[in-house]
Amino acid sequence: GLVIDGRTLEHLLHDSLQNIFLELTEKCRAVVCCRATPLQKSVLVRLVRNKLKAMTLAVGDGANDVSMIQVADAGVGILGQEGMQAVMASDFAISQFRHLRKLLLVHGHWCYTRLTNMVLYFFYKNVAYVNLLFWYQFFCGFSGTSMTDYWILILFNLLFTSVPPIIYGVLDKDVSAEILMQLPQLYVTSQ
Repeated sequence: GLVIDGRTLEHLLHDSLQNIFLELTEKCRAVVCCRATPLQKSVLVRLVRNKLKAMTLAVGDGANDVSMIQVADAGVGILGQEGMQAVMASDFAISQFRHLRKLLLVHGHWCYTRLTNMVLYFFYKNVAYVNLLFWYQFFCGFSGTSMTDYWILILFNLLFTSVPPIIYGVLDKDVSAEILMQLPQLYVTSQ
């Protein structure tokens, strides 16, 4: 691991040392920056996101973390003694830092799985409907006549676009929460 002080971080964030700093951080398992200003935090997250093309997660519990949370791809605010500013600026809010593990490993895995299955579902739903319209055009001699009334199209999209995702989102859990907490490597396979 690597621990960097706020003063040292300020020197490392200059243009001439950024690439060296990023090479060093890539070789470490963890990098901890302590006593950093809010501006330094946001610049560091932006640097990692833009230069390394990595998805960033920022976790904070106070007003000094708001800029960092807003710059990151995903922001997590911890409801703490420092107030509600970080929670209000974040994408996700948790009450204690120890809940971060469950948020990432369990709910993150389930979210990846649900999103990928829903993308496939919407793709095949639209292919089925467009395929039906395509073959109907052969039947009617490519005259452009509509096979169905507009209310049927609206009803089709309403039923097949709203009901299955709601049911799937509520009921689908491909792996139980206990197993996901015991085997963190399952999170990587879901990506």
